[in-house]
Amino acid sequence: MSLFQTKSIESLQKEAASDAGLRRSLSRMNLVSLGIGAIIGAGIFVLTGQAAAQYAGPAIAISFVISGFGCLFAGLCYAEFAAMIPIAGSAYTYSYATLGEFFAWIIGWDLILEYLFVSPTVAVGWSAHFVAFIKEFGLVLPERLTLAPYDYVNDHLVSTGHLVNLPAVFIVCVLTVLLVIGIKESATFNNFMVVTKVSVLLGVIGFGLWYLFGHRDLAIQNWTPFIPKNTGVYGQYGWSGIFKGAAVIFFAYIGFDAVSTAAQEAKNPQKDMPIGIVGSLLLCTAIFITISVVLTGMSKYTTLNNGAPVVNALIAAGAPGWLRYIVEIAAIAGLSSVILVMLMGQPRIFFSMANDGLLPPVFAKVHPKFKTPYVTTILTGAVSAVLAGFMPLSILGEMVSIGTLFAFVIVCISIVVLRKTQPDVSRPFRTPWVPIIPILGAGICFVQMYSLGAPTWWRLIIWLIIGMLIYFGYGRSRSKLTLAKGK
Repeated sequence: MSLFQTKSIESLQKEAASDAGLRRSLSRMNLVSLGIGAIIGAGIFVLTGQAAAQYAGPAIAISFVISGFGCLFAGLCYAEFAAMIPIAGSAYTYSYATLGEFFAWIIGWDLILEYLFVSPTVAVGWSAHFVAFIKEFGLVLPERLTLAPYDYVNDHLVSTGHLVNLPAVFIVCVLTVLLVIGIKESATFNNFMVVTKVSVLLGVIGFGLWYLFGHRDLAIQNWTPFIPKNTGVYGQYGWSGIFKGAAVIFFAYIGFDAVSTAAQEAKNPQKDMPIGIVGSLLLCTAIFITISVVLTGMSKYTTLNNGAPVVNALIAAGAPGWLRYIVEIAAIAGLSSVILVMLMGQPRIFFSMANDGLLPPVFAKVHPKFKTPYVTTILTGAVSAVLAGFMPLSILGEMVSIGTLFAFVIVCISIVVLRKTQPDVSRPFRTPWVPIIPILGAGICFVQMYSLGAPTWWRLIIWLIIGMLIYFGYGRSRSKLTLAKGK
C-alpha cells in the first residue's frame, strides 16, 4: 500500500510556508505574463495554418474553442490546487496529495516529457525564424550549421550531412544562463517578450479586421464552406477534422500549467496563482480565436499549410512589407519566451521530486547567491541544447501534447477525489461546479488524447515504463514519506 500513500495537505502547506531556498519575487502580473509567455508561441505562428489546411478549414476557430474549453476547465482545477498547495511541483505535488506516491511519480515523469522536450522542439522553430529573418538583411549562415545532422524518415534515423543546428543550441544556452542568474531577471525578460508579441498580434488582428470589412465578399468566399465536407479520411475536415485540429493546436495552449511550477516563487500565491493561470488562459484563447478567424478570412484555408501562415496571409491580403518584418520579430520573441518558461518549469519539477526523496538530493540544490535550482537548470538546458542541435524532432510535438493532456486528465480527476476525501481543507480558490467542470475537463482532454492515434500512445507507454523502472529501482526505497513512516 506504500505505492498509494499520500502526503497530507497540512504538511504540504507547511512546506510551502517554509523557506525552501527559492526567492519569492513574482508579482501577479509576472505570473500572468509567464502564462502568456509560455502559451503564445509556435502554436499560433505555425500550427494554426497547418491545422486549418489539413483538418478543420475555417472551422479551426471551433477547434480553438474546444481546445480552449478543455484547457480552461483543467486550468480552473490547477488554480484550486495552486492556491491550496503553492508548491513548485505542479501536477506532481497535486497527485501526491490525492492519488498517492505511485501516481505522483507517473505524473512527474510525464511532466518531464512535456517540459524537457518542448524546449528543444520550440528552439528548432526559433532557429528557422531567426535564420530567415537575418537572411533578409544579407546575413546568411551556412546550412550545415542551421540543421540537425539526423532526420527521422520512414521510421528510420538517417544522416542529413549537416553538422548542428547552432542557432537552436545558442538560444537554449543563453536562456539557461538567464534562468540560473535569477527568476526575477528571467521574468523581466519574459515581460518584454510578451509585450512585443502581443502588441504585434493585436496589430495583425487590427489590420485583418480592417481588411475583412473592406473585402466582405472575398472574406465570405474564403469562409465558405465554414466546415468543409468530410473527405472520408479520418481527421480530414468535417467534425472529425475539427476534433483532430483541436488535438493538434492543443500544442498552442501548452504552457499555462508552467505557471503552477513557479508557486514557491510567487509573493502571494494563494491569491495570485489562480489569476495567473486562468487570466493568461482567457487572454490567449481570445487572441487565438480572433487570429484564426482573421487568417482564414484573409486567405483561403488551403493556402495556409506552410511554416509562416500569418506572414503569408498578410501577403495575400496586400499588407505593407514592413508588417511582415514585425511579425517575424514577434515570432522570434514569442518562441523565445516559450523556451524560457519551459526551461524554467522542468527544474522545479525535479526540485520537488528530489525534496521528496524520489530523485537524488543534488536535484534539489539551490544556488547560494541566485536562489535558483541551478543544478537542474543547467542539466535541463544541456539536454535541451543537445536535442535541439543534433536530433530530429518531427514526432515530439504529438508526444508533448499527449503527455500534457494526460497530466490535465489526472489533475481534473484529483480535484474530485480531494473534494470527497478532504472536504474541509482550506481552499483560497474553489473550482466552480464540481464535479461537472473537472469531468468535462478530463473528458475533453481525453478525447483529444484519443485523436492523436496509436503510434503516439505507444511512445507514451514506453516512456512511462522507463519511468516506472526508475521509480522501483531508486525512488520507492528512498521516498522520504516511506522512510518517515518506517521509523
